[in-house]
Amino acid sequence: MTIARLNHVSVSAPDLDESVRFYTELFGMEVLPAPDFGYPLRWLRVGDLQLHLFPRPEPRTSAHFALEVDDFDALYERAKEMGILDDHTHRHHLWELQSGEVQLYLRDPAGNLIEVVWPDARSLAPATVADMRKRESDRPRSAATLDATLFLTRQTARPAP
Repeated sequence: MTIARLNHVSVSAPDLDESVRFYTELFGMEVLPAPDFGYPLRWLRVGDLQLHLFPRPEPRTSAHFALEVDDFDALYERAKEMGILDDHTHRHHLWELQSGEVQLYLRDPAGNLIEVVWPDARSLAPATVADMRKRESDRPRSAATLDATLFLTRQTARPAP
């Protein structure tokens, strides 16, 4: 049996320069060389993976990709300053799962939905936690959901640099 692993995610970015600035400045991604497909595109490094940006106006949906960050509190404050929190898709932008893991939803300049995940809500700043809603208050807990996790290998929160 072949085991697949994620290599890259592609999202629309009608204004490539604006999107490259967004991802490099907010998430610290690195611009990579990209092949010539006959139209402009940008490839960015995300750890060992890639994000591909292409200039097509696609409809905005709840389809998304998720990123992990080293300093969730700092990213959350910056996203609030930028006004990019998404309260529409999931009725709020910041959730704590029953496992204690955290989900933050925001939109990039092209309207693509991004989820930022964190392994442990207990490690976050009080100001961040104060804005968080618990999924169990939104959806009742069931036996089928007790083992749900965003992280396939158990992680501990990294201290802020």
